[in-house]
Amino acid sequence: MYTTLIQDIRYAVRQLRKMPGFMVTAVLTLALGIGANTAIFTLVHSILLKNLPVVDPSALVRVGNYEDCCILNEVASSRDDSYSIFSYEVYKYLRDHTPEFEQLAAMQGGGADLTARRASGDTASHSSYGEFVSGNYFETFEVMPFAGRSLTPTDDADGAAPVAMLSYQAWQRDYAGDPSVIGSSFVINTHPVTIVGIAPQGFYGDRMTQNPTDLYLPLSQEPTLGFYAVRNNPNLGWLFLIGRVKPGIKSGVAQAALQQKLSVLLQQSLGQLKDFQTAHGRQLLAKAHVVLTPGGIGIARMQHRTASSLYLLMGLAGLVLLIACANIANLMLVRGLARRGEISIRMALGAAPARVVRQMLTESVVLACLGGMAGLLLAYAGTKLLLGLMFSNATVMPVDAAPSLPVLGFAFAVSVVTGLIFGVAPAWVGSKQQPANAMRGANRSTPDGSSVLQRSLVILQAALSVVLLIGAGLLGKSLNKLQHQNLGLEADNRVIVDMNPQKAGYKPGQLQGLYQQIEDKFHAMPGVEHVGLTLYTPLNGNNWNWYVFIQGQRPPDAGQENAASFDRASPDYFKAIGQQVIRGRSFTAADTATSPGVAVVNEAFVKKFFKPGEDPIGQHFGANEIKNSGDFEIVGVVEDTKYQNARELPDPMYFAPMLQQSHSRIADDLDASLYASQFVLQVKAMTPSLEEQVHKTLASIDPNLSVDHYQTFEQQIGENFSGERMIARLTLLFGVLALVLAAVGLYGVTAYTVQRRTQEIGIRMALGSSRGTVVGMVLRGAMLQTAIGLVIGIPVALFCVRSIKFVQSQLYEVAGSDAGVIATAVCTLAVAACIAGIIPARRAASIDPVKALRTE
Repeated sequence: MYTTLIQDIRYAVRQLRKMPGFMVTAVLTLALGIGANTAIFTLVHSILLKNLPVVDPSALVRVGNYEDCCILNEVASSRDDSYSIFSYEVYKYLRDHTPEFEQLAAMQGGGADLTARRASGDTASHSSYGEFVSGNYFETFEVMPFAGRSLTPTDDADGAAPVAMLSYQAWQRDYAGDPSVIGSSFVINTHPVTIVGIAPQGFYGDRMTQNPTDLYLPLSQEPTLGFYAVRNNPNLGWLFLIGRVKPGIKSGVAQAALQQKLSVLLQQSLGQLKDFQTAHGRQLLAKAHVVLTPGGIGIARMQHRTASSLYLLMGLAGLVLLIACANIANLMLVRGLARRGEISIRMALGAAPARVVRQMLTESVVLACLGGMAGLLLAYAGTKLLLGLMFSNATVMPVDAAPSLPVLGFAFAVSVVTGLIFGVAPAWVGSKQQPANAMRGANRSTPDGSSVLQRSLVILQAALSVVLLIGAGLLGKSLNKLQHQNLGLEADNRVIVDMNPQKAGYKPGQLQGLYQQIEDKFHAMPGVEHVGLTLYTPLNGNNWNWYVFIQGQRPPDAGQENAASFDRASPDYFKAIGQQVIRGRSFTAADTATSPGVAVVNEAFVKKFFKPGEDPIGQHFGANEIKNSGDFEIVGVVEDTKYQNARELPDPMYFAPMLQQSHSRIADDLDASLYASQFVLQVKAMTPSLEEQVHKTLASIDPNLSVDHYQTFEQQIGENFSGERMIARLTLLFGVLALVLAAVGLYGVTAYTVQRRTQEIGIRMALGSSRGTVVGMVLRGAMLQTAIGLVIGIPVALFCVRSIKFVQSQLYEVAGSDAGVIATAVCTLAVAACIAGIIPARRAASIDPVKALRTE
């Protein structure tokens, strides 16, 4: 058997070498199909299927089933009464009362924006991404440091010396792997911290994100190095929990019991809070529970964000591979025509049909493996392209484009299966040859099923192609509508600059002078028209949200939603982003920290909190508690602007002046919202030197105040559509590829049909048929196959759009049965089919009847 297989492989290689044109065409076609599937599987494997690089990831369990972020009031931090983010007090209570865990670790739900530099020397500061973690964090994951030591529980004790652990990638990127970093003193957010170790290489923390953690710091340092001082606030949830269970707790029954116990402990801990001691609070407390989920994949933020996109792309790539298989099957059938004599002779000499089938399948698999090897090269390039589209703003690429062993195995398996798929039909047709055919001319042989099979494959290609074309058209039209909708702002000639005065050491009392300098210095820059400071800008991924109480109105009922988004704005801010004031006034220089509290609200706020026709100007409201209902006087109304989600209606929002203190604070000693994190510049014209001027101007105000991020307003808005843009572009790419493959397949079948009907066409022309009649006859056959493919493909496409929820979620103001898109797809495929059919049709019309009658 082994010897026979080797013989078959050698024979297959010799046969392919005899027809280099066929081999190159087939290999390139397969490389496109296999490469596309392998590229996407690389991402599926790296993002969706891999566990954390830790010891025994199956023993890790996460307490929670959502990824709520980042700081939430414990009363409102549940979703469906299920808790996934916890206060430090709840974490300690659960940790101390669950011996079922070998370790239970806590980590910050969001991240910490830090500035770090070495204390000695003139090393420049680095903007770093940090994460506060419990002292047993690395012990829970059972990972060893690359160098130095890990954080320990003693580092997390109150009063412990401030220490931190540096990630391997940050160590290499910012400090070139300098071993002297370990044990040296750093200045982090103006505070001295000692680096005790380097995290292991390839460890990206407890979750996979576009910007992995640079610095791991003990929870005990959050009140000093953080900005919100939430560690000691029992009312605020801000920690995710992951534990390593003991060996006897891995079973489903044991974990169900542990889940029930944790839910009871959660209720006991939350029950001590004042908010849960009201009638409404007790109702919420009775429903509070936790759901345990696998922790070996970490807190799968990237998985949840990309899973649907990757599975959709995997399906689209699979359709392209099917079309490629149909195309190669057609090529193999045409190639088999030239070998009919050879096969008939072999069978006349005693070769069994099964032996012929095995030989032809071996050729198909060898061809597919060659396509798979070429596909790996395309897969590597395709993976890098996909990574660039998916993680365009990543500081460290969290996924490696190089193929791993599972990816290589996938490519090999796809190649073998592909070879069997497109090789079965030609092998079956070849095995049906009659030995007597060896004595006949190829074109005079008795009819077989190859022509019907070829046409069926072309119909399949046409059907799949129109599915992809309709999908590409719908997603493209949706993306166009999404990008060109009225967002209620103006993005032209505007740039967004991120900064963080708090990391530069500014106290609240120093902010007035800083903001005045920023406004004065940037207004003095040539070409700058408006300078607007704010807490956050539209569509930058941030949101502050508070309960609102209108003075004079009855307090909302328990459980009634009365929240609104909150932002701060300088007097020039609304002009800077192009948001129009439609009633009242904007802020002025007279709205200072000591003046009466004022607010500007948007139209959605007015609609939500006031009756139709009621004048909001002069009304008072407050936030957080009913007793604060007189904090703000509404002095203006601005038009609605989409701040959080470009697909949804604008949220109710209110704006306060930059420095007016409110009672909506998340910490008793500091209103973190006083710190502007962004400012907007509207300029007369964008110039290449603008970014450099911004850096220099901000540095001239304070060298410790750095530009954390610089981008145009258009870029910031465009980032909200990066996922939709990637899906639309790749679907269009797959659609075009499918269209080309289908056209090539139709051309091949039509040319083959013309060749088989040479004598018939010659007779027709000898009897008086015109060239136009012959062209029409051939084209009718080609267009009929395309029409049947359309009849099958259009309903399939409409069914997929309506039944696949992710596809529906991607469509914005576009119906799944958009007539224009369907008509365009149909016309595109029809034109391609016409072009593919006209060439062999014209060739048929030019046949010399005399020569045709002599054709064997």
